[in-house]
Parts: sequence; structure tokens; C-alpha cells
Amino acid sequence: MPLSSYLGSNRRGGGWTQALLPSSSSVTVKSPPKAHQPRKPRKRTALLNFLFTNFFTIALSVSLLFFLLTLFLFGIPKPISSHFKPRSLSRRLSSRRPVTRKKPGSNPYQNGAAVDITTKQLYDKIEFLNKPGGAWTQGWKVSYKGDEWDSEKLKVVVMPHSHNDPGWKFTVEEYYEKQTRHILDTIVETLSKDSRRKFIWEEMSYLERWWRDASDDKRESFTNLVRNGQLEIVGGGWVMNDEANSHYFAIIEQITEGNMWLNDTIGFIPKNSWAIDPFGYSPTMAYLLRRMGFENMLIQRTHYELKKELAWNKNLEYIWRQSWDADETTDIFVHMMPFYSYDIPHTCGPEPAVCCQFDFARVHGFFYGRCPWEYHPIEIDQENVKERALTLLDQYRKKSTLYRTNTLLVPLGDDFRYVSIDEAEVQFRNYQMIFDYINSNPSLNAEAKFGTLDDYFQTLKDEADRINYSLPREIGSGQVVGFPSLSGDFFTYADREQDYWSGYYVSRPFFKAVDRVLEQTLHASEMLMAFLFGYCQRIQCEKLPTVYAYKLTAARRNLALFQHHDGVTGTAENHVVLDYGTRMHTSLQDLQIFMSKAIEVLLGLRQEKSDQNPAQFDPVQVRSKYDALPVHRAISAREGTVQSVVLFNPLEQAREEVVMLVVNRPEVTILDSNWTCVESQVSPELQHDKNKIFTGRHRVHWKASVPAMGLQTYYIANGFVGCEKAKPAKLKLFSNLSSIQCPTLYDCSEVEGDVVEIENQHQTLTFGVKHGLLQKVIQKNGLQNTVAEEISLYSSTGGAYLFVPHGEAVPISQSGGHLVISEGPLMQEVYSYPKTAWENTPISHSTRIYNGGNTIQEFLIEKEYHVELLGNSFIDKELIVRYKTDIDNKRIFYTDLNGFQMSRRETYHKIPLQGNYYPMPSLAFMQGSNGHRFSVHSRQSLGAASCKQGWLEIMLDRRLAKDDGRGLGQGVVDNRVMNVVFHILIESNISLTSNPVSDPQPLNPSLLSHCVGAHLNHPLHTFIAKKPQDINVQTHWGPFSPLTTPLPCDLHIVSFKVPRPAKYSQQQVGDPRFVLMLHRRNWDPSYCRKARSECTSVADEPVNLFNMFNGLAVLNARPTSLNLLHEDMEMLGYTEQIGEVSQEGRVIIPPMEIQTYKLELRAHQ
Repeated sequence: MPLSSYLGSNRRGGGWTQALLPSSSSVTVKSPPKAHQPRKPRKRTALLNFLFTNFFTIALSVSLLFFLLTLFLFGIPKPISSHFKPRSLSRRLSSRRPVTRKKPGSNPYQNGAAVDITTKQLYDKIEFLNKPGGAWTQGWKVSYKGDEWDSEKLKVVVMPHSHNDPGWKFTVEEYYEKQTRHILDTIVETLSKDSRRKFIWEEMSYLERWWRDASDDKRESFTNLVRNGQLEIVGGGWVMNDEANSHYFAIIEQITEGNMWLNDTIGFIPKNSWAIDPFGYSPTMAYLLRRMGFENMLIQRTHYELKKELAWNKNLEYIWRQSWDADETTDIFVHMMPFYSYDIPHTCGPEPAVCCQFDFARVHGFFYGRCPWEYHPIEIDQENVKERALTLLDQYRKKSTLYRTNTLLVPLGDDFRYVSIDEAEVQFRNYQMIFDYINSNPSLNAEAKFGTLDDYFQTLKDEADRINYSLPREIGSGQVVGFPSLSGDFFTYADREQDYWSGYYVSRPFFKAVDRVLEQTLHASEMLMAFLFGYCQRIQCEKLPTVYAYKLTAARRNLALFQHHDGVTGTAENHVVLDYGTRMHTSLQDLQIFMSKAIEVLLGLRQEKSDQNPAQFDPVQVRSKYDALPVHRAISAREGTVQSVVLFNPLEQAREEVVMLVVNRPEVTILDSNWTCVESQVSPELQHDKNKIFTGRHRVHWKASVPAMGLQTYYIANGFVGCEKAKPAKLKLFSNLSSIQCPTLYDCSEVEGDVVEIENQHQTLTFGVKHGLLQKVIQKNGLQNTVAEEISLYSSTGGAYLFVPHGEAVPISQSGGHLVISEGPLMQEVYSYPKTAWENTPISHSTRIYNGGNTIQEFLIEKEYHVELLGNSFIDKELIVRYKTDIDNKRIFYTDLNGFQMSRRETYHKIPLQGNYYPMPSLAFMQGSNGHRFSVHSRQSLGAASCKQGWLEIMLDRRLAKDDGRGLGQGVVDNRVMNVVFHILIESNISLTSNPVSDPQPLNPSLLSHCVGAHLNHPLHTFIAKKPQDINVQTHWGPFSPLTTPLPCDLHIVSFKVPRPAKYSQQQVGDPRFVLMLHRRNWDPSYCRKARSECTSVADEPVNLFNMFNGLAVLNARPTSLNLLHEDMEMLGYTEQIGEVSQEGRVIIPPMEIQTYKLELRAHQ
């Protein structure tokens, strides 16, 4: 806890340390059961001695016999050719089993990963009773016999570190000026004094800032410390990202931005990840790191009961394997810290009252708090060194018994530590005296020294190579023998009692939404910049992308900064949130200006191809400030004029979609790029105002067709002869609040009866008139589903981190309110402004279905909730929407992890409601025993639960006045007006499917569901001409269609970009300057294969990169890691022979995999 750890409490501990642990370490509890014996001394029996002595002879004889038997049974094997580079010598990779490649399109979950431990098994087994454990409150009284280290001495690696949040209680710049710049100065000076001193550093956002200020001498010293191994960069991302709310695109971007800067500046590539402060952990992170060339991970904040269970069985170090991976290609080694926190009192051993005595920065004269257990540190001298060393060694030994090996990691640091030379010296000096004593006494069977994270993992694996710690029948891994394998995620995190950190899934939801808008805008901008460079063959043509290169880099870094575990989580102070929001808003504006100019170049409208003239187009949505909702720019549509509209499709498939623009006049006609009439519909624009439901503006809808990754132009005309005007929607009105005036030009009638329906060619939706809520969905194929919508409020005493509900959620909709039904040929809508107990109701909502033919929209239900959780009336309230269906899901449901994979969730009675809430970054679904599936796609991260059978609830916003004791020091009452959009999909399977109750593996979305999510999270980008034209002057802007053919529906372009746009012209021609990253989505084949009418193909066959683009030749293509820094595919864990790409350009990607290629492009002459 920066600047507030004076009381001795760890970060986000809120002074609870004293409550968690007794004041004395002498408290005793019952000894642990005999089932958990201390590690036995490794003594060889006579038989073992014989086997070891004659091992070579025995092994040679057995091998020869096996070889002869193999030749007799199978004959002489054919040679195996490999297209991979030789394996890196620094990496311990050994194939344990033959790799069997799955057929593309098959469901790998049918034969998922074989592992020793799943997090589901842990949850099933643990009773969650929070039994007190004595000095280690959340564990037990740890003991040892004393002979555990007779044959293999204890090797202690003490690792100094300083955790620097890029924003929390202060902004990133405030922290830098107050503390971080001094910490980095201190590291350089202190480590340079003694080569035995070590340190680790994580956040590149701070290092890059310091590097700009540092002198040449400091830069050289820093680089030398990295090169000689005294200073290790761990993780090396721009930030230490959150793992619950962050989307995998943003995670890749932030790690790549940090890793590439580090490599370009210092020449170092990290291989160990350090994540001590994210509030729960996702296997997506493990997968991405593995495919970036990382070898090891360290994590800390997992549920205290899971830590206890893993520690009891010596499973705190394990191999993390993805749930679909039957071939062990995603394995990565993980070290989980065992105790409550990463501060010094909770890292040396199980008794924090003792460990705190060895935090020498707490001695008199420093501004850190004294130890709350009243046993304070004292300086080490020759008189007390023996007693102090043996006391500390006792803690090391106890902690060692929780792990399998005799190599022990002891982090030595906390938030913003080592801020001065004096502080660093007092830590290094005192510890070195203790180390010298331990190391000079061989009878202690121990060795202690400062080390980096890499020092620890190397020492551990050296020991594991010599001594096999595998248990009988343990699956383990072929990469690092001696440790169990594990699959699953670590949500929801609890640090004590029933304090579950599920509140941050929803805190500051407005900015969680802005985060996704910036992501999709950056994704689209990078794509357009790549096309500008690709199709450009002249120096003057490069002016526009080069001028905007630095703004693109700034946008990447602002997005990366917000992925910090106090950014996208919504857990920073108000002025820090303002700083994050302002940065994202600035980047959004910059990117939109760039995009508006880029489309002019690609359509041939900007001949000088530079940045001199202002753009001719404006984005259709504009934000007035960082915390304002986007407003649709209205088209004036005066008679006799025509307004150009350009649509950009960032997806890799062609798109048929009903689109909407706002116009000031309803008498408009829609024309395509050939000036052909297009059917359209006009309806009144609605707003959240019970006294004025209609704004006076109008929404025009039409069906647009846009090429894959391409541009298409449409025209909005007023007075065009020969075309029918947009057809006005018919309106039905109901209100018990006040009368609703029928807007001019529309046909209005009153709602009759207690229910109202809207329908398209696929489904009919039924609503209750009194409450304006959805009741039922009837599919045209006969399937009928109860979907009782409910809007409710929890009363809560949580804060930014914790969800602490009091009782059940209470429905807020009362009988009455406004109801407006719009019915037209392309879009039908039910708008409800509900009556509630408050004068200003906190929510209104629209439900829409679409017609259009051959569109994905026809199959979904669009829900848009306008939320205004403002004012004192809603203090300590949390707003949810709940869908009560008739699906017999047995309270089992599925939520996505980072938009990348699904995780199976089960509601447990033994865990409180808040512990049964899970992150929902983009999707949640339930499935019944009959295969009926109810899915909700979101365009921002939220939290979801299934409290009762058939129920799926999603939290929309939360307003909490109090701090929840985790160090922030404030509640979250800076709510903003916002819109939350869901796309709901109801499906029935067409073949046999897995039973969610009996199948512990995650289920996959259907192919249609994937497409729905892609359209929602990668919307069309719309730009309108600033000036209208005379209707008699017809301009013809043909479409821009860069792909020779759309990609298969299950293949997604994660990014297509020039990673170093500012250095594009400086790189040698012929070097790969472009990057293409592809993700093969995995889909459930028991649902409609072709995603209805939209899908033309799936990636069963190879995709040829050489023939991918129209007018662009791919001269060079080679695979690379996700962070663009490694080209040894086998080292990264890839099993496909993608080395052939450089010769043939053919790409085959197995389901779930992400593969990246460096390309060189040249436009055809």
C-alpha cells in the first residue's frame, strides 16, 4: 500500500493484519493429521544402492531388448522430417508423449487435457470452513523433523523487488515523480556496489519513462546490471495486467508493447512472468505467455482455501495446462506463493510476526510502519547474528515443507519499496550478514543468497533434474518432471473469511466500455495503417501513416496502461480514473481522425496522401469529453442534397448487416455506391426522459453490405427521384405516467391487452405491458422458451473490490411506465421506461429484433440498457438484470475468459453469493439437458451468476459509498450515464451434445455464437461526409475490397499491423515489416455448423497467405511468437509444421491456437 503502509498493513490489507494473525507466534493448534507427513530424509536402501550402482548396465540391457522387440513387431521405421529450427539449448523441452494432431474442426474438448488437478476438483473437495490455523491463520501449525535437508541442502533465493502500480491512489505520473524515479535510481546505484546483490523489475511503463530522464551513464549502468544477471526484467509488459476484465487482444498488445520496447532499448527478452497483484488468474494468460516464449510464471492472489489445499499436498508448484490441450503443448511452469500477501511479513515463512522482524526498512528512521505484532526488527551485528540467522532459517525451513523441492523462493519487498539508498542499504547489508552466517556453517545444511526469479527457477529445475519428485501415477509434464499438472482458472479470489473480490468485475463499468471501444478502434486503425503502407509505393505516399505513427503508438500505450490491475478493474482513486479516461479519450479522437483520412486515401479521394488538409469525413459517433456517452452525429438531409456515408468492416468476413444513422428529417432515401435504391425504414429516436420520450430526431435503418476488411459507400438523399423514401415505422404507445404525444409523420395507436409482441421470420418475442419486460421467446421452428426478464437491486456494503450483498436482489419495476413499440420492415423494437419507486428511474431499456435476409442479426435479440445509477437514492446499491429461463442448467453455466476461451461455472451452496459471481468479459451461456442454450454476448466486461436453476443474472452497475478495507480509501460513487448492450441468442442443438452436469470440461460457443460476438465487439466503423452534395452531382466511389476471398468463419484476424510504423521507411526493403495474427476459434459442432446463412466456409483447409490480398504480393512470410520476438516455433510449443509457410504460404491452425506471421508486402505494379 503506497504511502499508507505506515501502519504495517500490506497493500489492500486495510490494517487487517492484526485481526488475521495473533499477536504472538507462540499460539499452538492441533497438529496436522498424520496423512500429511513432513518430507522424509532421502536415504537409499541396499536395493536402491544396487540399482543406482548398476543403473547403466541394466538400462542398456533393457533398451536393447526393447529395440529388438520393436523391430520384430513393426519393422524398420521411416525417417521423420522436421521443418522446425533446432531446439533452443536454454529451454528444457522434451516430448513426453507422441503428439497427435487433432482434425481441424473437431471438438478438442471431447478429448481434453489429462491433468492431475483441476480447479473444479479443488472446489468440489474443499469445505470452505475457514478453520483457524494459529500463527498462520489460513493454514496450520507448520513443523519439520530436521533431517529433511540431510541429503539435499536447503537453497534459499531471497529476491528483492518493488511493486510499482502505474496508477492507483496516485496517477502514473504522480507515482513516477514521487517514488518510482527514485526507486530506479536506487536500484542502479545500490546494485552497482556489490555483485552479490540482485533485483527484479516488472513495469515497462515506468522504465520507459525513467529511461527518457536518465543520463547516459545511468542507462549504461542499468543495461550492464541486466546483462550480468544482477537485475532481471520479469514479465516486461507495459503493466502487470488484470486477468479478469482484460480482453486477450489488449493483453497481447500491452505485453508486446513492453517486450518490444525492452528488446529494442536494452536487448533483453523476458522469460519469467511475475504477477503478484492481479485479483485472480486466468489460464488465458498462461497460454499467451507460453506462446510468447515465457518459461515460468509466479502468481500470488488465489483463494486462501485453495492455497491451503495445494500447500497441504505440496502442489503449490505445478504445470499449468490448457483444458483443451491433449498434447501438452501449452504447458508452463507455475510457482504459487503460499501466504496472504506478497509483503515481507508474509513471504519469509508461515509466521508473519517473525518475518516482520526481518523487514529492516521498518527500523527507526524510515517512514514505513512498525510491525503490528509488536516484535520489531533490529540491526544485525556480530552479537546477534547467530540468533537472528537461526530464527529466520527456521521460517525458511517451515516454508520449504510446503513445496516439493529444497529450493526456496523468498521475495523481499512490497509496494514502492527501495525508494532511497539508505533503505536499500539497510536491507542488503543486514541480509548479507545473515547469509554469511548461514553459508559459513555447513551443519545447517542451508545456503542463502540474493537472487532473481530466473536464479530461482534455474536452481529449482537443476534440482528437479537430479531428483525425481514425481508421485506414483502422477501425469505431470514432459517439460519439467516432478510436478503435477493443473488446468482451470483461479476466480473468484477471496483473501479472507467471506470477502470475495467479485465487485471489481463491474466497478466503473463506463470505463470498462470505453476500454473496448478503444480496443476495437485501435484494431481497425492498425489495419488501415497496414493497408496504407502496403498499397503505397512512393515516399510521399507514406506521409499520412508516418505522421500518425506516434499517435498510434500513444494509443497502444494508453490502452496498455488501462489494462493495469487497478485500471480496467475500476479500483483506482477518482482523479486516477479521470487520468486513465482522459488518456483513452485523447487516443480515441486521434485514431478517429486518422481513420477518416485513411479511408479517403484508400478510396482515392485524398490525392496528396498527406496530413495537410482536414479530413472530409467525420466519425458518426462523437464524444464531447472523456466521461460522456457517444452521441450520434445527425445528418441534416436537406431537400435536394445527398450525404455520403462510408462503412469500414474490420472483420475478415464480408458483412450483411442492418445499420442505423440519425437524421434530422425523415424524408430520406438510401442509395448504394452505384446509386441504386436500397430499402430503408425510419423511426423516431428515443431518450431516457419520462417527460420527453422522443428527441425530435429520427433513426434510418437499411441493410448494408461491406467487403471483408473493406470499405463501402452509401448515400443518404432527400429528393432523389425514382426511389421510395424510407418507410416510417408504425408506433404503439402505452403509458400510466403521462401522455405520450405521437410524433409527426408516424402512424400511432394505443397498446391493447396485457401483452405485446414483436416478430421477425425466425422468432416472436412476448412482453408484459404493465412492466415492459420480456416474458417469452418463441422460435418459428416451434421451440418455446420462457425468458422472464427482471431488473433488480442488491443492497450492499462492499466497495471497489468486494461484492458484499445483504439479502436477495429486489425487483424495482412497478406496474405502469412508458412503453413504445416500433414496427417496421427492417427493425422492430420495444422501448420501456419503467415506473419505479424513484422520481428518476435508474434504467430504461430497448429490445430489438431485425429483418433483412441473410444477416446474423435475424437470429439474435438485441438488449440495450440505459443506466443512470446516480444520486444518494442509490448509495450502496448494485443494479442487475436477471433472465429467468426454463433451461434446466442445474446452476451450471459458462463464462468466457478474456474473450478467448470458456470456463465452466457451478454455483456452490457452501460458498456465499458473492463467491458464485464470475467475470464475464464478453459471453455467458447456460445449457439444458435437452441441448437448449441461452447465451448473452456483451461488448464490455461485467460479472455474472446463476443463483437458481435457469437463472442468469448480470450486474450492470454498482454505487458504493464506503471503502472496503483494501487500501483504496474510498468507495465508488463517480458513476457515469452509460449504455450496456447485449446480444442474446437462443439455440437448440442439431446433434448429441455434452451434458453440462456430467462433463467437467468447458463447452464451446456455437459457430453462430462466435459470429454474433465478433459482430458485437468489432462493429462497423461509420463515417459521414462533412459537407452535403447537390443531388444532381453523382460521385461514384467504388468499394475497397482488399481480400481475394473472405476468410473462413472460425478464423479471426486478431491484428494486421505494422508494429513499428515510425521506423517503417528506415527498415530494409524485403524485411518483414507487417504482422498478421490469426486465431482459430473452436466451436461446438452439435449446433448449426454454418452459422446459418452467413458462413461460407470453416478452416478445415489451409489458408494461403501468399494469395490473401488483392493487389498485394506477399514476398516473405515467417512464423513468430505472439510478442514478435521469437522464431523458434518448437520452443513456443507449436506442434503444427508452420515452418513451410515461408516457402508455400499455406497456414493450418488447430482449434484454439493463435499464430503470428511476419510478412513483407508489395503492391502490384
